[in-house]
Amino acid sequence: MHQLEKMFRPRSVAVIGASADPEKLGGRALWHIKELGYKGKIYPINVTAKEVQGLPAYASVLDLPETPDAAFMVLPAKLCAKALEECAQKGIKLVQVLSSGFAEEGGEGIAMQAELVDIAKRNGMRITGPNALGSISPPDDFFGTFSSLLATARPGPGTVGVATQSGAYGSHIYAVAGFRGVGISRAIATGNEADIDVAACIDYLADDPGTSVICASLEGCKDGAGLRRALLKAAAARKPVIIMKVGSTEEGAAAAATHTGSLAGEDRIIDTVFRECGAVRAQSIEEMIDIAYVCSIAPLPPSRGVGILSVSGGLGVLMADGGVNAGLKVPAMSDEVLARIREIQPAAGGRNPIDTTAQLNGRMHVFETISQAMMGGAELGSFVFYLAHLGRNLERFPPLEKALLELRRSAPDRLVVAVMTHIDEIRLKLEAAGIPVFEDPSRAIRAIAGATFVRELQAAAVAAPEMAKAAPVALASRNEAAAKALLAKSGVPVLPEQACATAAEAAAAATAMGFPVVMKILSDDIPHKTEVGGVLLNVADAAAVAAGFDELFRRAKEKKPGAKLDGVLVAPMVSGGVETIIGVQRDPVFGPMVMFGLGGVSVELFGDVAFATAPLTPERAGKLIASVKGAKLLDSFRGRPPMDKPALVKALIAVSELAVAQQDTIESVEINPFLVRQDGAYALDALVALREAPAAG
Repeated sequence: MHQLEKMFRPRSVAVIGASADPEKLGGRALWHIKELGYKGKIYPINVTAKEVQGLPAYASVLDLPETPDAAFMVLPAKLCAKALEECAQKGIKLVQVLSSGFAEEGGEGIAMQAELVDIAKRNGMRITGPNALGSISPPDDFFGTFSSLLATARPGPGTVGVATQSGAYGSHIYAVAGFRGVGISRAIATGNEADIDVAACIDYLADDPGTSVICASLEGCKDGAGLRRALLKAAAARKPVIIMKVGSTEEGAAAAATHTGSLAGEDRIIDTVFRECGAVRAQSIEEMIDIAYVCSIAPLPPSRGVGILSVSGGLGVLMADGGVNAGLKVPAMSDEVLARIREIQPAAGGRNPIDTTAQLNGRMHVFETISQAMMGGAELGSFVFYLAHLGRNLERFPPLEKALLELRRSAPDRLVVAVMTHIDEIRLKLEAAGIPVFEDPSRAIRAIAGATFVRELQAAAVAAPEMAKAAPVALASRNEAAAKALLAKSGVPVLPEQACATAAEAAAAATAMGFPVVMKILSDDIPHKTEVGGVLLNVADAAAVAAGFDELFRRAKEKKPGAKLDGVLVAPMVSGGVETIIGVQRDPVFGPMVMFGLGGVSVELFGDVAFATAPLTPERAGKLIASVKGAKLLDSFRGRPPMDKPALVKALIAVSELAVAQQDTIESVEINPFLVRQDGAYALDALVALREAPAAG
């Protein structure tokens, strides 16, 4: 049994702080459990009353005749620690603290919440909350919550599990799901997450045989590794996870002095983690429920291709546009299939979408042959049919129903969706056959896209390989020369260059390596050299190098008078190829994340970058490169030979492994530009930022 099973399916419960007044939170929680069908034992705990809502009451859980499976606590915050200690003495292992007034209010509340955590850990207990809403399991008629929703609407049983942090958010999801006809298996709102968090609930739902689809909502995440494990577990179980992220993490990612840091916003990182772990990110509750609805009753589409048949040309185009914008494909039907369709329905137009025109209304019997013909016309993972208002006509719908059911039978692995205004009798028949029904064509398309991406992401979900940490590195300096020395030692290719302390030394170095050369100021205090004019390109001879040395020092002292200058870096001048950027940012929740994109000024202008969890494998590095739009420049482009992608892959892997091995030492790495040529690749500039040591005491 999963350790959270009793949170949803307890055989007996204690309600600590139970009230005789159903309008009070302690009374409402008890009333819901008692009146909505729960068949287990209920023990109200009230220090003064002998009876609460018709049930025998007890002054303490210590007085109970047995140890209940779970307890719900609805007490003033200052009384919760004592009550939790008594739960521990009684042997209760799972307590949901619905009381508020803890860390969400700051001050003394933080200390009181920490005390609850300490009691739970010392006694091997698990707690939700505090400031939680409770849990429900509609198939078991268990509603352990004080949610006001239950006064007017009761979530029906089904196979969609819900886990959220916010109580109000969770309650709204239950309501919207119910109005949409989506049944709930288990649902919980975890509140302050002093112990049990959304990730732990996803882990439970991934095991739960009564749950086939998981909806989740996060406000923050304290345990990035735990969330990854839970999402990967659900993906391995082939349970779609549709997840929303609102607000910002408790600890925002530090920007550091790099483009990588400024681009590694929390939202980009969370997007990356969800995608890598097989979860689809929804942008609204409506979209979340729509995708869950499709996934709960129909197969996931095997490909992105969608076939559209419509009795309205305009709405067919609307769905086609929406599909393309959502990332689906709308392939044209083959000439042979089009000829067959027009033989059946001469007025039909288009190649996909197929516009049957309103003339189909008088020829319902041909719908089946047209839909069957479409099935072989292109690579299609799903079919969507716009049928106007025919779903409200019981007399005329049977031929359409027969055609839809036959298509569903003929293509059991494809998704078939009907879009029409409808009555419940017709909708329920189609849903029972595995055919989702929508009234809004745009919502239907977005839900189809979500279901399609669930399958793709689950198939690609894989954990980043584990890698041990290494002994901490020490940088003698934070300048470019020191950064490149560390990167070169880690396997990142760099040019043969030299740090020079005098003009004469610079001239000699340049003569030895050959002209032209690049000259750059070296200083721990000047991470971005271009801001002080600290770079000279195409320096042609020894005399120009000597003069350039003095000029770089003059510019640096003028723009940064307090900067400590370490000298000048002299390097061969290279040209051609594609400038890219390679970076790493250590996210405080999810650890080192690798960034790749177009480099140079392009990263500032376009922000065309993508992230991946470190460390990378060759396959994951290749996918990271391919996910950037500008990566097309690395391929054969307008007759130009392709760039050396294998060298780029090796560099990405090397940087990712350095970041993991040194994650306790390195805050961020940036190589910009990393020049990829036809016959190799080089780090032309680099910056490594170390983590600050924690303050003493």
